[in-house]
Amino acid sequence: MAGMKAVVCLVLSVLLGTAVCAQESSNPNWIRPDHRSSDPVWGAKNGIVFSLWPYGVENSGNRYGGGPRGLIRVGYESGGEVHMINFLAIEPVVDGKMEFSEISPSVVDGVWGKLLWAGDTPTPGPYHPSAKTRGTISRIGEGAGAAEELAVFVFMERFANGAAPYLRLSIRSDRPEELCVQVFHHDQSALMDRCAITATMGNYPRLRRLHLKNGVIRSEQLYAGFDGIDFIEKESFPGSEMLEDKAGNRWVFATGNEPIAQLLAWPEDSLAKTKLNWKYRTPFKLTQYWKKEKGDVDPSLVVRVNGRARYWSGGSRDTSHYMPIPGGPSFENFELREKYVAGQKFYYGLTKRTPEEIIKADSL
Repeated sequence: MAGMKAVVCLVLSVLLGTAVCAQESSNPNWIRPDHRSSDPVWGAKNGIVFSLWPYGVENSGNRYGGGPRGLIRVGYESGGEVHMINFLAIEPVVDGKMEFSEISPSVVDGVWGKLLWAGDTPTPGPYHPSAKTRGTISRIGEGAGAAEELAVFVFMERFANGAAPYLRLSIRSDRPEELCVQVFHHDQSALMDRCAITATMGNYPRLRRLHLKNGVIRSEQLYAGFDGIDFIEKESFPGSEMLEDKAGNRWVFATGNEPIAQLLAWPEDSLAKTKLNWKYRTPFKLTQYWKKEKGDVDPSLVVRVNGRARYWSGGSRDTSHYMPIPGGPSFENFELREKYVAGQKFYYGLTKRTPEEIIKADSL
């Protein structure tokens, strides 16, 4: 049995490019399904939590309040409560044609949104909305620097452009506020130019500050004068403009510019009452970020954001359906784009720390 376990560890190490060994965990800070038929929700206490449709990530309210299909829900656990913060979408590009996991129709029913499901190995198996796995616990490193890692594979329907990506999502016990997103493809996939993972709901916490090496980009200045109902986009920022810590890791941060009391407030007009799903509910603010590790940066890497002046309203072209965002335009999509290489990693973070605190701490 010990020999078989060693073989399993070796195979996983080769496949995932890291020293791991599957084991059970005594760490009480993991958030995991009780069994394979439970809701698909995984994460870490005092840190990041994610779930799959139709289940919401929040542990209060409607169990099925997971929002649109085709998105990974991402929240933050604090004081026993999980707060919904953002969605992650998958956007594969083949021969220059990009598809969007949340609006690309399912081949099952033709409705917007690819079906997503989980597993504990790279083999997808059939779709099922329940967890299907508690997540694999692995040991990373040795001695005092050792940590545990909780990992889940996330699969999805093939895209119309032929892309067939899948993801490995993982959280380390020593980095509970950070989600590692590793991108792979199935053998029958079309060759992908890139496969971006984008945080799609920056309007919810009204992200208006993009922190880069040469300063802070302000959305209300970048998109000054824009009041349309569509997205607005300017040029992307080269990866060389990302902040860099002393270890050589690259970071880009997105934050809000309002005090928490102002962010929690909400207009009382009739239109605003129909848009309460956009009202920020979390009693604290969070910094969001993307990170690339030293030595894992391709020259094609760019930081990309777009903005909105009015909250999304389901694709309607009727301007009266679109509520202006209090305080002006904010960043909506927030992502890194990079030439696709199988196994590439992107780190997405939610933290109560400021960008300055993060860079200082990770530079030690």
